Amino acid sequence: MTGSTPPRKRRFPARGADSGPQDGPQRDTRDHERGSTDTGAASLELAVDRGDLPVSAEVTTTAPVARRRAAEFRDKAREGARKGGARARAGLAYLTDRIIDMAPRVPVRDQQTLRGQFPGLGPEELADKLVAGAARATATVGAGVGAAAMMPVPPAMPTELAAEITGVAAIELKLIAELHEVYGVRPAGSLAQRSTAYLNAWSQERGIEATKPSTVNAAMNSRMKRELRQRITKRTVRNLPNLMPFLVGAAVGAVMNRRDTRKLAARIQADLRRTQVPWDVLPALPALETPADALDLAPFTGEEGGHGAP
Repeated sequence: MTGSTPPRKRRFPARGADSGPQDGPQRDTRDHERGSTDTGAASLELAVDRGDLPVSAEVTTTAPVARRRAAEFRDKAREGARKGGARARAGLAYLTDRIIDMAPRVPVRDQQTLRGQFPGLGPEELADKLVAGAARATATVGAGVGAAAMMPVPPAMPTELAAEITGVAAIELKLIAELHEVYGVRPAGSLAQRSTAYLNAWSQERGIEATKPSTVNAAMNSRMKRELRQRITKRTVRNLPNLMPFLVGAAVGAVMNRRDTRKLAARIQADLRRTQVPWDVLPALPALETPADALDLAPFTGEEGGHGAP
């Protein structure tokens, strides 16, 4: 037929095609893993949150195990912190008792001995000499401990800190006692009572006012022990940089100890100047008794002998 379309170009509908109307009803789309939906689109929610599907056993057992392990970790951390705090308190209490026992053994030169060793000096010049010598001595202690910690050994660090604090405390207690001698305000009482009063002055960083009995505590009570522990704790924290390796701690320890000793001496002197008794009106004081087992501080202070009267 002329003008007709050749058979090879004729279009036939595809076999099995849906010949229904385009706006007919929608068929449900089915997802074999997530199930069918009413909207014709596959659901994207997690299968574990679906109530119509079984939950994997692995998911149900992992969460309780993780919570149990976290609880065990927290319990162990609390127990470790508790034991560490108990050991720190025990060490602090031991160090406090050691300094209390050491205080009566610190050798102190009386005013007559000091004026004989430094002739021609007035009270202020003599006090400056004592402060300079004590600052050098504490710097030596700090440098020695810092040098010992050149190659840090963690188990030995608490012992090194305790040795430094004890040595510095002995030198500063000696300085406080001799400053009271220079300014003519020696507290009354026996060797043990004066040592307790000087120890209280060291913990409070204040001078003793002999005219006010409330400032002269001759007995070691719980309040004084608490203040002493606080003073030792502060000193321990400040001395931690002294344990830096490679001789850095030696330099840091020397500088910090010298600074702290001078600061302590300045506060003590400021209090003692208000109650100072001039030498020309000061009555003759008896010579100080020598402790039976006096500490040997000569390697640090550089003095010869010097526990009281020569």
